Amino acid sequence: MITMINPANGKKIKEYAVMKKKEVSGIIADVSKAQKGWSEQPMKERARILNRVADLLEKDKNKLAQLIAEEMGKPLKQGVGEAGKCAWVCRYYAEQAENFLKDEPVDTDASKSYVSFQPLGTVLAIMPWNYPLWQVFRFAAPALMAGNAVLLKHSQNSTGCSLAIEKLFAEAGLPDHVFRSLIIEREQTEDVIAHKQVHAVTLTGSTAAGKAVATAAGKHLKKCVLELGGSDPYLVLDDADIDLAAKKCVEGRLLNSGQSCIAAKRWIVTEKVHDRFLEKTEALLRQKKVGDPFDESTDVGPMARGDLRDELHQQVLESLKAGAQLHMGGEIPDRDGFYYPVTLLSNVQPGSPAYDDELFGPVASVIKAKDEEDAIRIANDSVFGLGAAVFSRDTARAENIAKNRLHAGCCFVNDFVKSDPRLPFGGVGESGYGRELSRYGILEFVNVKTVWVG
Repeated sequence: MITMINPANGKKIKEYAVMKKKEVSGIIADVSKAQKGWSEQPMKERARILNRVADLLEKDKNKLAQLIAEEMGKPLKQGVGEAGKCAWVCRYYAEQAENFLKDEPVDTDASKSYVSFQPLGTVLAIMPWNYPLWQVFRFAAPALMAGNAVLLKHSQNSTGCSLAIEKLFAEAGLPDHVFRSLIIEREQTEDVIAHKQVHAVTLTGSTAAGKAVATAAGKHLKKCVLELGGSDPYLVLDDADIDLAAKKCVEGRLLNSGQSCIAAKRWIVTEKVHDRFLEKTEALLRQKKVGDPFDESTDVGPMARGDLRDELHQQVLESLKAGAQLHMGGEIPDRDGFYYPVTLLSNVQPGSPAYDDELFGPVASVIKAKDEEDAIRIANDSVFGLGAAVFSRDTARAENIAKNRLHAGCCFVNDFVKSDPRLPFGGVGESGYGRELSRYGILEFVNVKTVWVG
């Protein structure tokens, strides 16, 4: 059984039975059969259904936000925003997919030659709990519009969200079995990847999970897209607008209670402005309210699970032992639920978790750089490469740093990193490979086919 725990109070919510091997095999067979019919549907029909899904997301956003809050502790107002963003990505691909996938003529010695884009078939999506709707829809919307079918293996503590998403698609009129949820244990996942009727796999999750899935996908020669962890550097340069930089760094760090792969995890500040920046960010952080996700005034909810909270605390303790200075937070509160205080560390040292690893929670790490060149060096001194940001009043110089000198898949100037359906999203290094969103995202799960007519 899968037991759901409310992270705000530690109490059991519900239990779900784990699917047996025979049931999983039957679902895969049903999905494979349904995919063939779905791929024959005209683009306009696929778009009609996806727009209907968007309507339902907007209609049910409050109910969905309550479910998210109950299962993983996201503050209600952020859950409402997540549902709205999912509606946006559905409408975006409903409008753009036909153009993205139209045949591309190529001038050769044939009487006619072109590139065509055909669905791969059934795609397994292994999704995390931190954005239990958005992570699914940003993959599923383009995959479905391309004519694929979807199997969703969601994080266990998002099981209710997984089933709610399946219900949304059914209510919108998606043909039976084109989108199905698998309620399975982690150990069953490789068997699904290996199944001959599963043609590709995408995962959003930790680097360790990505390596395991990539190994399994490679063993069975399945196409794979990985969006993994990050330790995003935010460079605050000598000429930065410190008020703006402090505001954006705090916002980027505390979104989803700090449980985001693209959170502002390493604040790399040049020596000249370090003390002013530190003072302003501490003042902003002290204004943030940690509390019940169902309270509209809450900024930071509980962490999703107790083990995640304990792991984060251990990372903080190890960073302090390595020389980091604690300005606020850093102690597990004596209360029910899996809460962790907003925490600020400075003097963060290489070799410590706050410098080298991904801290998945409301902990900000400030690293002092001698100058701009040193800040760039520190930013790239990481195995990760998902997002990065640069703060400077000289936007042309900051843009050059973002474009040419930072080792990351998404680089922002004077703002925090965010995903947008119109732009590709993904990383390099141990942050994974492949891209989601934009035209690049829909092309990940198609057969790019050459057609030559003599």
